[in-house]
Amino acid sequence: MASDKQLTGTLALAVFTAALGSLQYGYSLGVINAPQKVIEKHYGRSLGVWPDTGVLLSENGTMLEPGQHPEVIMYWSLSVAIFSIGGMISSFLVGFVGDLRGRVKGMLMVNVLAVAAGLLMGLCKMWKPHIMVISGRAVMGFYCGLTSGLVPMYIGEIAPKAYRGALGTLHQLAVVVGILLSQVIGLDFLLGNDSMWPLLLGLSGAPAVLQSLLLPLCPESPRYLYICRGKEQEARKSLRRLKGDYDQTADMEEMWREKEEGEKEDKLSILSLIRSSVYRPQLFVALMMHLSQQFSGINAIFYYSTAIFHGAGVGQPVYATIGVGVINTIFTMVSVALVDRAGRRTLTLVGLGGMCLCAVAMTVGLKFQNNYSWMSYVSMSAIFLFVSFFEIGPGPIPWFIVAELFSQGPRPAAIALAGLCNWTSNFIIGMTFRYIEDFLGSYVFILFAGLLFVFTVFTYLKVPETKGKSFEEIAAVFQKGRKKVPANTGAEMELERLKSASDA
Repeated sequence: MASDKQLTGTLALAVFTAALGSLQYGYSLGVINAPQKVIEKHYGRSLGVWPDTGVLLSENGTMLEPGQHPEVIMYWSLSVAIFSIGGMISSFLVGFVGDLRGRVKGMLMVNVLAVAAGLLMGLCKMWKPHIMVISGRAVMGFYCGLTSGLVPMYIGEIAPKAYRGALGTLHQLAVVVGILLSQVIGLDFLLGNDSMWPLLLGLSGAPAVLQSLLLPLCPESPRYLYICRGKEQEARKSLRRLKGDYDQTADMEEMWREKEEGEKEDKLSILSLIRSSVYRPQLFVALMMHLSQQFSGINAIFYYSTAIFHGAGVGQPVYATIGVGVINTIFTMVSVALVDRAGRRTLTLVGLGGMCLCAVAMTVGLKFQNNYSWMSYVSMSAIFLFVSFFEIGPGPIPWFIVAELFSQGPRPAAIALAGLCNWTSNFIIGMTFRYIEDFLGSYVFILFAGLLFVFTVFTYLKVPETKGKSFEEIAAVFQKGRKKVPANTGAEMELERLKSASDA
C-alpha cells in the first residue's frame, strides 16, 4: 500500500510534537545528577545545618561535605526518589487521560503540570529550596508518568505499519537526547553552578511550552476517533491529514475489524485485564520486557560510570560520562534505522545477549583493575558496549511494543500497567543499588548478568516478532497455543467474566 511507504509532513510534525514530551522526560531524568554538590550546599544552608561561608568540621577535625549531613542526605534522596513515585502513581491514569478527550488533548492537558513543575524548581530560591525542588520533582514525575504512556500510545496509533517500529523508537531517542542535553548544560561553566542551577532545573518545563503551541496543529489518532468514539468521517479526515490522498479502504477495514472485536471484548479496566485469561500471555510478555529494561543494570551503569572512569585515570570523568550519553544517542539512532528491517525480537535478543557478556566483562575489569592498570580500559570498553547494546533493543522497544501487542480495547489498560511496572522497577533499582553495591562490591554486575541471561532466554522462547504485522495478526500469534473452543461460547464466556470483573 503506497501510503505505508511515504511519510507526510503532517505525520512528521505529529511525531516530533509528541516526542517533545519524551525529551522532557529524559531531561528530567538526567538533570538532577550534574549539580548534586551545589544543590546539597543550598539544602544545607536552607536547613540551617551548613554555614553560609567557610566549611564545617567533624568532631575529629576533618572537613565535611554538605552531602554527608544526615538531613541533607534525606532531602536529597527524596528529591531524586520522589520523581519515580510521581511516575508510579500517574502511570495508572494513562488510559483514563488518553480516553477522556483524546490523545492530543490529553497531552495538551497534562502540560499544565510540566509548566507548574518547572516554575516551582526555577523559582526555588525565593523560598526553601529543598521544599520547592522536591515539590517540583514530584509534579514533574507525575507528568512524566503520563507522558511516557501517552506518547508511545499516540505514535503507535498514527504510524503507518511499515514505519511503526522506527517511529515508535523515537520516544526512546527523544529520552536519551533529553538526558544528554541535561548532562551538557549541567556542566559547571554553563548552568550547573552556584547561581544558575535553579534555571537548569526550571528548564525541564520548557519543552511543554513548545509542545503546547504545536499540538493544536496535530491530527487526533484515527484509531481513537473511529474505534473509541465511532466518528468515521473525522477518522477519515485524520487519516488523510496523516497519510495524504490515498485509498483508505484497507486502513478503515482494519479499524472496523478491531472495533468489532473491541465491541465483543468490552472496554477493559486494569483489574479486568489482570484477571483476563485471554490477554495473560500478551500482558506477561509486555511486563517482562519492561522489567528487562530496568533490571538490566543500565541505571546502575550511569551511576557507576564516573567512578570507573576516575579509576581509569580520566582527568575529567564527567566528560567521559557525557561520552556515554553520546553513545547512547548514536545507538538509539541505529535502532531507529534497524527496527523495521531486523525486527523487534531480533534486536531485543542481540541487545540483551550483548549486555549479558558486557556485564561479565565489567565484573572482570572491576575485580582486577587494581592489579592490572589495563583492566580499567576493559571496564570502560564494557560500559560503552553495554550502553550500545541497550539502545539497540532493550531500551526503545518495550515502550512501543505494548501498543502493538494489544488491540484498542485493552491497549490503554495494558500501557498503564506496563508504565507502572517500569516506574516501580526504576524506583526499586534507584533505592536499592547503593546497598547491593556495598554488599557485592566488584561482583555487583554478576547479578545483572544473571538477570540478563534469564531475560534473553525468555525473549527467545516467548516474544513473537511483530514487524510488519497488523494488530489482528499479532493477537492471532498469542491465540495459536490456546485450546480450541467454539468461537461463540469462548467469546461469550470471556465477555461475561470481564463484565462481572468490571462490576466488581
